[in-house]
Amino acid sequence: MRILTFSAAACALWLTNCSHAPTQLDAQAPSASQPAAAPAASTASAPAQSSSRPSYPAARKDNVVDDYHGTQVADPYRWLENPDSPESRQWIEAQNQLAFGYLEKIPLRTQLKQRMTELWDYEKYGVPWREGNRYFFNRNNGLQSQSVLYTADSLEAEPRVLLDPNTLSADGTVALAGLSITQDGNLMAYGVANAGSDWKEIRVRDVRTGKDLPDVVKWVKFSGASWTKDGKGFFYSRYDEPKAGEALSGTNYFQKLYFHKLGTAQAEDVLVYERKDQKEWGFSGFVTNDGRYLVINVSHGTQTKNLVFYKDLKDTRSKVVELLKDWEAEYDYVGNDGTLFYFKTDLEAPRGRLVAVDLRKSERKNWKELIPQGAETLSTVSFINDQFVVSVMKDAHSQVRLYSRDGKAKGELALPGLGTTFGFGGKREDTETFYAFTGYTSPTTIYRYDLKTGQSQVFKAPKVKFEPSQYETTQVFYTSKDGTRVPMFLSHKKGLKLDGTNPTMLYGYGGFNAPMTPAFSVANLVWMEQGGVYAVANLRGGGEYGREWHEAGTKLKKQNVFDDFIAAGEWLIANKYTTSQRLAISGRSNGGLLVGAAVTQRPDLFGVALPGVGVMDMLRFHKFTIGWAWTSDYGSSENPEEFKALHAYSPLHNLKAGTRYPAMLVHTADHDDRVVPGHSFKFTAAAQAAQAGEAPVLIRIETKAGHGAGKPTGKIIEEYTDLWAFTLHQMGLGSGQAVAGDQSR
Repeated sequence: MRILTFSAAACALWLTNCSHAPTQLDAQAPSASQPAAAPAASTASAPAQSSSRPSYPAARKDNVVDDYHGTQVADPYRWLENPDSPESRQWIEAQNQLAFGYLEKIPLRTQLKQRMTELWDYEKYGVPWREGNRYFFNRNNGLQSQSVLYTADSLEAEPRVLLDPNTLSADGTVALAGLSITQDGNLMAYGVANAGSDWKEIRVRDVRTGKDLPDVVKWVKFSGASWTKDGKGFFYSRYDEPKAGEALSGTNYFQKLYFHKLGTAQAEDVLVYERKDQKEWGFSGFVTNDGRYLVINVSHGTQTKNLVFYKDLKDTRSKVVELLKDWEAEYDYVGNDGTLFYFKTDLEAPRGRLVAVDLRKSERKNWKELIPQGAETLSTVSFINDQFVVSVMKDAHSQVRLYSRDGKAKGELALPGLGTTFGFGGKREDTETFYAFTGYTSPTTIYRYDLKTGQSQVFKAPKVKFEPSQYETTQVFYTSKDGTRVPMFLSHKKGLKLDGTNPTMLYGYGGFNAPMTPAFSVANLVWMEQGGVYAVANLRGGGEYGREWHEAGTKLKKQNVFDDFIAAGEWLIANKYTTSQRLAISGRSNGGLLVGAAVTQRPDLFGVALPGVGVMDMLRFHKFTIGWAWTSDYGSSENPEEFKALHAYSPLHNLKAGTRYPAMLVHTADHDDRVVPGHSFKFTAAAQAAQAGEAPVLIRIETKAGHGAGKPTGKIIEEYTDLWAFTLHQMGLGSGQAVAGDQSR
């Protein structure tokens, strides 16, 4: 069965599906090529810094002071943590009026939006999969707010709409948030999320009729659904219903694993597992393809270490067995052959390996290593056609290898270039699978792979109105402050002159074991059409090189991440790609923290900063929604030693009055219940008060949107139009000439 499910560990901060790297929000859609390239933005207009600074909305300063282990820390804008108070609403409305009034006057904005919309308007497909005798896939005809779910009886048959999320709301802000199909392909459990919230309802649809059943499961977060083999019910995880008024801000503790029997009320659901002694543990249940076992993944916050329990579903009286019960490593369930379970793990292998564990003799001395750790980082393993399809990362880009069931190498799957693969879903008995390939200048293409013949064929190739051959991606390596070698991808038009004048967007994340691998984005393409360089630094804290690389950017070592990012900016300038005035930095979520820390530590190095939905108050992040889960990466202000490290780089607390900061466009959303908008509100108020230069400090607050997942296409286009227009304007670029494709087409 196919499950789109996200554990608290995987989704508590990072945007995966959730959403991928933030400037790659359309990366999952395939695309292909036709000629189109816009002229570089003109340098005729003067940068906005030459005008007088904006008059910022008043922000009251309270005398709020906290004592952290003997250190007094002021928090004058704490009232902005409540976005629904009348005073906060007034401040929000005034800030949006200022920001949008400013953005509307930028000459290039209209043309950028036209070009962004033109490029975005292409047919996009998700990776197909099969259940029973039916295929399922997502498709967007171009500018639909949400992708539509289709089903077909064969690859040649005419598909029919199974679920169109665009019909669930007038403005496209209700999104499909995960789904699971029964093994016979007849029933679907699907999640629905409103306005970008992490909360979702699970509903059930009959695939044959397209009609919903009465079943509704509420207060689900960081969980999918996993059907029993007979399709009579599914397992899911939920939290208790929050108190009135706390749904978007209250802390999320005591997740519980339930079983919902089809045709019954949620009040009758059976509690399968909980831990009253462990409020921070999260549970994700998955039924093995043979239907025999329920595998329970146990997570603790966002740390990459987890536990694995199981329950024998053949015996209704069976208890949950703690199979892997030590918090010492990451274990990803891959598949099973009866009692023999396969796990990808980093135990004694920081870059990953594949092991087999027999439930009948599960002591570690009896484990069998099938695929040992290699020089590359093991990303994903699929068990299909009685063999393993293995994706590895080599310097943050994909390679795909095949292994027999006993771990013998069977060759490599040829890929079209430097990029990222994803997909490879299926069951042990399947002889076909589908996957996608994408790169910064390679629109996402879907392939069908025949595991019997070893042949790949293009299944769906997109048609984007640009010519990929006019662009290139290269990978460079630079040296960070402590001598660490760090990779960085550079994408731009071919023939770029290294004269120090190119507008450059440096993106980073650096956290939560999340690798930043190549992916296509229309927004980034528009940036490159303007003569821009799009740079992605693979910082420590991410997952590019396994556990050691990740841990080198966590807790007391978090400063390494910021040093890596700053060193990337210095390298771009030293190698004449750009200058400080034309170097912009961007990142979202943990990447928003990255931008905030970089701009407060080196305000002289950057011309523009775009921190999105960022964690800006490192002393109080754990007090809201799922924020407590991030202490595995950040540490906590409640720990004296960790407080010192957090206080030293917390963006909110390191703004200094009288400093000339670069132009900033902070961006967040009113329904973000992952990184609550109070982070961005407080940081903006403090930055506006501290700014001594003429460069504007603005905040763009999206309405009826959340952390990023499920955002309608129109809102994504508008957001990136504003980010790019603001950035180019601050760089002194863009005099209002039309942004259009190459007239030769």
